[in-house]
Amino acid sequence: MAGASGEVEVVGLNNQKLGASLMNTPNLVALWEEHCRDEFEKRDVNATMATMVPQPYVNHIPTMTGGVGYEQLKRFYAYHFIPINPPDFRLTLISRTVGKDTLVDEFIVKFTHTTEIDWMLPGIPPTGRTVEIPSVAIIEFEGDKEARWQRLQAKHRNGGQQAAPAAPAPNAQRPKMPNGQVDHSLEMTRAARALFASKLGGK
Repeated sequence: MAGASGEVEVVGLNNQKLGASLMNTPNLVALWEEHCRDEFEKRDVNATMATMVPQPYVNHIPTMTGGVGYEQLKRFYAYHFIPINPPDFRLTLISRTVGKDTLVDEFIVKFTHTTEIDWMLPGIPPTGRTVEIPSVAIIEFEGDKEARWQRLQAKHRNGGQQAAPAAPAPNAQRPKMPNGQVDHSLEMTRAARALFASKLGGK
């Protein structure tokens, strides 16, 4: 739930270190939680990128959005993700599994659809409706840095149905690039499909 300051509460990530102490890998939990705080509470692109390796990749599988490499991923976070997520965007943790260099979270994404979220609901303008989407995040680490993560969104169609156009809600102004233009495209993430597929296939 968004507080008075407008920060986003990442529900469950601070107090549900499920199995981390037993697996003796608290560093993975701490790093992932810091990444989430930077991403959803602080909404700080540079701080978010600082939790990751020099050449990370992120893939939101249902829409094939994200980024490969530092510059591409930073652009995605800056113009398509961090600033445009709704103010009440939150994650409610359901379960967490921690391995040697991998962490898997199952959670519910919940928000009021007051902004155009092209990375999750492409082509659907803001409707003002409440949306809840079951999701899974698979995060891999290299040393003490997050290397890559992928989000598998369950019932993606259901998310689109929940946000199906009704009475359009006012859209928050989208962030602008240094040249003053709004970055409307996600070509850089669409073009990463082959690389994502090759990485997945090599596991």
